[in-house]
Amino acid sequence: MSHRDQLLAAARQLLEDKGYAHITARDLVAASGTNLASIGYHFGSKAGLLNAALGTVFEEWAAQLTTIALADPAASPLERAHRTWVALLDGLNGRRALLVSFVEAVAQAERDPELREQLAGMYRGVRARVAEIVGRALDTDPEDPRCTAVASWMMAVCDGLSMQWLLDPAATPHGPDLLRGLADLRKLSE
Repeated sequence: MSHRDQLLAAARQLLEDKGYAHITARDLVAASGTNLASIGYHFGSKAGLLNAALGTVFEEWAAQLTTIALADPAASPLERAHRTWVALLDGLNGRRALLVSFVEAVAQAERDPELREQLAGMYRGVRARVAEIVGRALDTDPEDPRCTAVASWMMAVCDGLSMQWLLDPAATPHGPDLLRGLADLRKLSE
């Protein structure tokens, strides 16, 4: 495994064990078996390394949710959204530490333009992927602003459910509740 890969693996583990805000460069070096210069060489900074590790984690998670959303080609867009939200909620327990690390990073992004841009880039990438799925479902160009709007809405729901779950897991709605709520919302709009 290269120094770059060793650093990414160490960062990922430390994000789970210590959280974003409490990791030092020395922690990363000790956990990876590399040296301080490797962090700068491969990632520019400790923050760059931690953000790359967070990005990898959330790319993997987005890919898993995409696979779930597209599993049934005959499913309606609403059914796909529902499956995605249920999978998201079902997977939060195993990702709590990484989700907390992400929230810590977002809180620091306001004062760190580089961090802010890296996190914004992660969102742009996920938004583009979700817009592609929406475009396929609507049989339209994923560059259509409607696809981007739906993708942003889907991401907002996922982020919102994640935040609710972090703060109060017992009160966070479950899959059937979400589906009933969407059905009721549709009735109200008719």
